[in-house]
Amino acid sequence: MILLVYSNKDVAGTNIARCIVQRQAFTASSQTYEGNIVYTATIKKQSVTLVTLAGEAVNAQNLPEYFPNHRFIIFISRHSSQSGKPTLSVHTPGNFAEAELGGLPRTLSVSPANAMKFALKALNQQIQERNLVYEVSYECTHHGPSLNVPTMFVELGSTPIQWRDLHASDAVAQAVIETIRNLNESSLTPTAVGIGGPHYNQKFTKMALNNEVAFGHMVPKHAIHLLSIGLLNQCIQKIVEKPQYAVLDWKGIKSQDKVALLSVLKETQLSIKKI
Repeated sequence: MILLVYSNKDVAGTNIARCIVQRQAFTASSQTYEGNIVYTATIKKQSVTLVTLAGEAVNAQNLPEYFPNHRFIIFISRHSSQSGKPTLSVHTPGNFAEAELGGLPRTLSVSPANAMKFALKALNQQIQERNLVYEVSYECTHHGPSLNVPTMFVELGSTPIQWRDLHASDAVAQAVIETIRNLNESSLTPTAVGIGGPHYNQKFTKMALNNEVAFGHMVPKHAIHLLSIGLLNQCIQKIVEKPQYAVLDWKGIKSQDKVALLSVLKETQLSIKKI
């Protein structure tokens, strides 16, 4: 069963949820969560539960306790960035350091690499079909919650202008629905941990769009110094599909971090691919 989650404090998440409900027949259940009615639907023979949060999505650490039978969680939410660039993005939540924005310290969620790749491609298809002036991008793993259930965020950003863009909201809604419809489909694309480069890594994004690789957890340049063997093992073990290798954005790694990174990677079974 699939949990589809948004916060009523989030304009973008609310708009995307409304578009999803317009496209799919959801029914009010007898259950409530944080004072909001829980809705259910069936999408391609899969049970989907739509949950409205009263608080911010990054703080939904206890959500699986109330919905223990759900095997997959998709958060639909706003995305913010200093650049303000119109962006549709996908990522897994989790923290490499302290839990400054929800979740648990140094704890990652389970990353659904193939589902994220499919969502990324579905978003890209939507902007092309609709002629939307948006960029599609992976984001590196960041913020809460830290969940032991396959979890991903699909986001619309990066300013209030985009959050209120109903055409873009519907594009995200359609991409999410298509992702749900294809969750049970197998993929021959190899899976990897991504390391290095900026928070929005267009090299990793391009590789996924070209079906070269499906990325699970991605570690940005500024967090590489935090990668102990314990955290790196989390990056490997907390990907639904076992990763075959680590893709290193080699120029996007600080010189002083390279020796230590290669040393800790030797302790894993991952092959290394430098790009």
